[in-house]
Amino acid sequence: MKDFDTIAAIATAVGESGISILRVSGNDSLNIVSSIFKGKNGRKLYDIKPYTMRYGHIIDKKTGDIIDEVLVSYMKGPRSFTAEDCVEINCHGGIITTNKVLEEVIKAGARIAEPGEFTKRAFLNGRIDLSQAEAVIDLIRAKTDLSMKSALMQSEGRISREINQIRGKLLGIIAHIEATVDFPEEDLEEITASQVTKDLKGITKNIEELLDTANEGRILRDGLNVVIIGKPNVGKSSLLNALLMEQRAIVTEVPGTTRDVIEEFINLDGIPIKIVDTAGIRETEDLVEKIGVERSKEKINEADLIIFMLDLSRELDDEDREILDYIKDKKYVVILNKLDLNRKLEIDTLENINNLIEVSAKTGEGLDKLKNKVKELFFKGEIKPTEIVITNSRHKEALYRAKEKCEAALYTLESGISIDLASIDVRSAWMHLGEITGETLEEDIIDKIFSEFCIGK
Repeated sequence: MKDFDTIAAIATAVGESGISILRVSGNDSLNIVSSIFKGKNGRKLYDIKPYTMRYGHIIDKKTGDIIDEVLVSYMKGPRSFTAEDCVEINCHGGIITTNKVLEEVIKAGARIAEPGEFTKRAFLNGRIDLSQAEAVIDLIRAKTDLSMKSALMQSEGRISREINQIRGKLLGIIAHIEATVDFPEEDLEEITASQVTKDLKGITKNIEELLDTANEGRILRDGLNVVIIGKPNVGKSSLLNALLMEQRAIVTEVPGTTRDVIEEFINLDGIPIKIVDTAGIRETEDLVEKIGVERSKEKINEADLIIFMLDLSRELDDEDREILDYIKDKKYVVILNKLDLNRKLEIDTLENINNLIEVSAKTGEGLDKLKNKVKELFFKGEIKPTEIVITNSRHKEALYRAKEKCEAALYTLESGISIDLASIDVRSAWMHLGEITGETLEEDIIDKIFSEFCIGK
C-alpha cells in the first residue's frame, strides 16, 4: 500500500456529463486539495468542518489561473468510506476538465490510485471485510434489481455474519476437543466425541445449504448464458427480437441472414440473461456463413441453457436430428415455433424429448411458458430476494473446502481414531471459511481480487 500515502482518482465515468467527482484519500488529502483550492475571499480548506461542502475554484498552482468551478466535500476518518481522511471534488463533467483537475491534484502531492485501492483501504483499515468489499464491484456490475439486491445484502454483511456464526461454532468445537485432550484424567473423550459429531453434522448441513444457492447466485451475478440454435429460417432472430421487445436482429426469408452471433442482455423477472442469437447451423459453401456456423457451435459449448428451435410448419429432417444429437448431453429446451402457421411437424417424431414448448415468435404466444420453464430449470420456479445467496465462485470454493474438512473430521470421530486428530481438520475448515471474509487469506490473493476493480473504486 506504499505506506498509505495519499491517493486520487476519478470516481465517475469519464465523458460528457453534468458533474464529475474526484476522490482523494489519505492523511494529507485536505492539505493537498486546499493548496489548489480558492474559495470566496481567497479562503482555503484548512478550517472546513467535516461532512460539509465548500464552493470555490480549482486553480493552477504555478500560474494561479482558474481551472474549474467546484464544490469540495470533506469526510474525516475513520467516518469515511476508506476510514481515512477523504476529500471529494465535484467539478464539471467532461474529459478535458476532469483530467485537468486530476492533474493538479497529482501535481500537489497525491498519486493515482491503483484499481480498487479505495475499497482495499476500507478493507485493510477494518471498515469492511473482504466479502463486503467484493460486493461493491458486484453492485457496480449488477444487471437487474434482483442481482443488485443480492449484492447489497452482501455489502451489508449478511453473508459475513452467517460465515462468522459457523466459524464461531467451529472454534467452540476446537476448544472443546483441546480441553478434553488437556485433561485426560476426566475421561471425557467419548462424551466429547459424541457431542462434537452432532455439532459437526449441524455445521456441515449449514454449509450445504449455502452451497445449494451457489448455482443460482452465479447466475444472479454473471447472468444466465442462453444460446438460441437451429437451422436457418426457423425463427431464431424473431425469438430474440420478441424477448428483447425490439428489432435487434435482421429478419428476412433469405436463409443465412444471420451470419455472426448477436449477444444481448434481458431481464427475466430479475434474472439477468445473456441471450445469444446464432447463425443457422447447416452445411454451406459460403465462407462467411461457415465461420458463423463454427461460432454457433462454440457458443453451444459455453451455454448454461440451449434453446433449440424447430419450425412447426416444416417436417423434422436429418439436419434437425443432427443438431439434437449434438446437444443431447446438455441442458436444453426445444421450441416449436410458428404456431400461427399450418402444422406439419408431428410431436410424435420427437420421442423421449422433454421440455417441449410451442410458441409463435411473431405473435408472442407461448413466450410466458418459455420464461417460466427457465425459472423452473434454474431457480425452482421462483427467486426469493430475501434469501442469502452465494454469488462469488471464490466463496463457493472456500465453502467446498470447509465442507470436505468437516466430513474428514466426522470420519475420524466415527472411526474411533484419536479425537485430537479431528481438531486438525476442524481447524482447517475454520481457516477455509476465514478466506471468505479475508481473515485467513494470503496477501497476494487479496491483491488479485482488488486488481479487478475499476480505478476510482
